[in-house]
Amino acid sequence: ENSLQKTSTCSSVNPSGMFVSPYALNLSSFTKLIKRLHERHPEFSRDEIVAAVQEVRKSNKGVLSGLAISSIEEKTSAIL
Repeated sequence: ENSLQKTSTCSSVNPSGMFVSPYALNLSSFTKLIKRLHERHPEFSRDEIVAAVQEVRKSNKGVLSGLAISSIEEKTSAIL
């Protein structure tokens, strides 16, 4: 009975009662970024694009937060 309550303590439940992963928004933004970059650079594989985004993260003290999506996109494109 309480198993659902126990599993949702470290995440959240939206107003409709649906389970929401604490990483859902970040994953969604990352997925959109990768999709946009793949549309912009169809000659590169998803893995190559992800590696380039990781380089941008590495050059920004290990984080992407604080950078605008457009800035991440530009820096990644420069690497690609």
